[in-house]
Amino acid sequence: MSSEQDLIEAINKIMPFGKYQGRKLMDIPEPYLVWMHQKGFPKGKLGQQLALIYEVKLNGLEDLLKKL
Repeated sequence: MSSEQDLIEAINKIMPFGKYQGRKLMDIPEPYLVWMHQKGFPKGKLGQQLALIYEVKLNGLEDLLKKL
């Protein structure tokens, strides 16, 4: 899988649990992602996707990616 495919998949992934269950990862508020980053993202692919979305939001790139 390419980095572009990973990014597209992360943007469109639905949060499977927690306060924001049912929302796309890209739609999770930044403060919640910061909190998760401090606590530690879950292991596995979901954790990698959350970390990627965290970095996107931290760097203010979400507007560039909403088209994906």
